[in-house]
Amino acid sequence: MDALYDRVSVIEAKGVFANSDWDQPAILRPALAVRTLRQGAPPYTSIEALSELRLLAVAMGEYIHPGISAEQASHFLTQVTALNLDLLSGQMSEADRERPQKLGEIVNSLYQFLLNRLGYESILDSLVDEVHRLLAQRPIQTNSIKQMVSQIAKCLFDPAIETSGMDKAARLVGALFGPTPGCRDDPGFSIYSERLAAMDEPALRQEAYGYAQAMHGTGMVSAYHPMLLRYLLWGRDDLIPLALGLSITGNDAFQSYRQIVLKLIDEVVHPQTCQAVYGLALFLERGCLFSPPVASGLWRQLELKLCQTVSDKLSAIFGDEHSPRVYLLAGVLSLLGQPLGIGQGNNPTCQSVIGLSMWSFNDADYLLQLVAWAARDDDVVMRFEGQHINSQYLAAGLAKEPPIDVDPVSLVLIPHLDRIYGEMGRLCGVRDDDLHRWINPEMYGWWVGHGFLSVISRQTGKIHDYEDFIRHF
Repeated sequence: MDALYDRVSVIEAKGVFANSDWDQPAILRPALAVRTLRQGAPPYTSIEALSELRLLAVAMGEYIHPGISAEQASHFLTQVTALNLDLLSGQMSEADRERPQKLGEIVNSLYQFLLNRLGYESILDSLVDEVHRLLAQRPIQTNSIKQMVSQIAKCLFDPAIETSGMDKAARLVGALFGPTPGCRDDPGFSIYSERLAAMDEPALRQEAYGYAQAMHGTGMVSAYHPMLLRYLLWGRDDLIPLALGLSITGNDAFQSYRQIVLKLIDEVVHPQTCQAVYGLALFLERGCLFSPPVASGLWRQLELKLCQTVSDKLSAIFGDEHSPRVYLLAGVLSLLGQPLGIGQGNNPTCQSVIGLSMWSFNDADYLLQLVAWAARDDDVVMRFEGQHINSQYLAAGLAKEPPIDVDPVSLVLIPHLDRIYGEMGRLCGVRDDDLHRWINPEMYGWWVGHGFLSVISRQTGKIHDYEDFIRHF
């Protein structure tokens, strides 16, 4: 992008935009530009990208264009970036990922290039709305969202930027960096630790209540929250339900399974794994621990010895500040608490992701068994029509490369599940209906119906008996 940006005048002079709408930049429309960038054929996307680099140079005063002013160019680019806010989350959509010639990655790079030069303040309102939209889905992975909130914070505290009336933005920043009186000024871990030691009963209660409110209100967990929970472990664990924001149901689960919950907090909850606090709270609220095998599965998970392959995978993605088993257990808590928060939008592994979500929602002890097999043995065993399938002996499934931009449980389990799903399809051979009809009940469990109905006729390829399909659906 830098090399192209430096050459915008040469690109223009060589006639790249000649005899086209791009030759008259003042008539271009942001909404059309976005469609061309994200959905256009490769030549059109390329020209649009070059045009926007040219307009950036005009907006920055580094290139004078007779057809558009710096102010007009800046306004156009601000609207384009605001309309592409989903790219800020750091994860490309399935449609972007599937584009030819890596156009999705190229457009993503262009967008980051534009934002780094225009500044986030130009789209601050839109950015805040996008963060709220993403958080409303309560995703497990929030690192990219927290980075967006960090950018909002930089804008709020920049004296050169007018941010009066940005109450929504301030509340987001406060929830992440200073949700309680004790950490309102974002003092750093060591100073906050000293403040905790000096707090009396009312102050500790206020801290606990403040964290719970911010966490359940946004779905984000402040890195200071684990520090309070770890402090409460030693002598004030009666305040932990308040700090987790538990209802009567959640508190009943906490009191009934106190030993394992305290052990989980001790082992798993750290500033680096702070999002697991939300998973733990929702897991207790769901009452999963009242199913006896789940507690047993979690005790096993706490003591599980990870094989070297899995340990290396986890360390490579999540770092080595804590042992790999800590990151995996944090991922397990997040998934058990938020079964619907695992959406990845990655088409090759969509069937495997459906499985993780479904098992964590309906059959948590089975999910824990799968995690134990994959993490300890680097193998998962399933049956298909009486045959055993061992994932470790299978070639890669639909996803040729292992996933890296995913949560810890997906990182460990998805490659195995993807290979097994592909093998079940191979074992089906040629049959007279959609193969999902046979694979899905075997893969996911008894609650998946053995019947299968498609609105498309396999013989004609056309819609068939639509009313009957709707009635069954």
